[in-house]
Amino acid sequence: MKPVPRIKICGLMDTKTIMEMDGLPIHEIGFIFAPSKRQVSGAAAAELIAAAKRLKAADGERPLTVGVFVNEAFADLAAIQAEVKLDVVQLHGSESAEYCRDVREKLNAQAWKVFSMKKDSEGRLPQSASERLAPYHGSVDAVLIDAPGGGTGQTFDWDSINDYKQAAGELGIRLYVAGGLHEGNVQELLSVYAPGGIDVSSGVETSGHKDIEKIRLFVRRVMEA
Repeated sequence: MKPVPRIKICGLMDTKTIMEMDGLPIHEIGFIFAPSKRQVSGAAAAELIAAAKRLKAADGERPLTVGVFVNEAFADLAAIQAEVKLDVVQLHGSESAEYCRDVREKLNAQAWKVFSMKKDSEGRLPQSASERLAPYHGSVDAVLIDAPGGGTGQTFDWDSINDYKQAAGELGIRLYVAGGLHEGNVQELLSVYAPGGIDVSSGVETSGHKDIEKIRLFVRRVMEA
């Protein structure tokens, strides 16, 4: 029997949907601080994160709160963390291993590094999975691979997942997969590649807003896989 992956729901923007997620087997709830149609900031972000910290998952544990950033100045990130106290800082830009290490050591949060699966003009990824992940050994708590651009609702070539899963395993960390996931394709992903975690955003939305019924259906598909 395959282990059930950790489930992350990303891009939350309203407290009503967050509170409706109480008791679901969701492990992480993500909030986007980078420029995006799902961006949150200031008092709104603090209220949303406070609501998420009141939840309990099906196993009784509280879902972790995750903040999504892209090349944020470290001083600005530190100011945000001082206000909202995220459990995880998810980094989508060109952040170095040293930056990730500072997140862990100075901000008292997990650091997750995201790698885009964007290919060059010849249809190749820029480096092997091991070459991309190796510099972050000891600096991150998880890695996430995503479609180019992130948050587009598009998938990528899943054939690269196994290489990244192996490379992450060699570093002793979990691999999350994002990019175009929804209730119709998540079981295929899990049955073929079995990543340690999955990250969904637009796949559980209706007209650009999180849909609690789609969230419940997505979670059910994961649990049935």
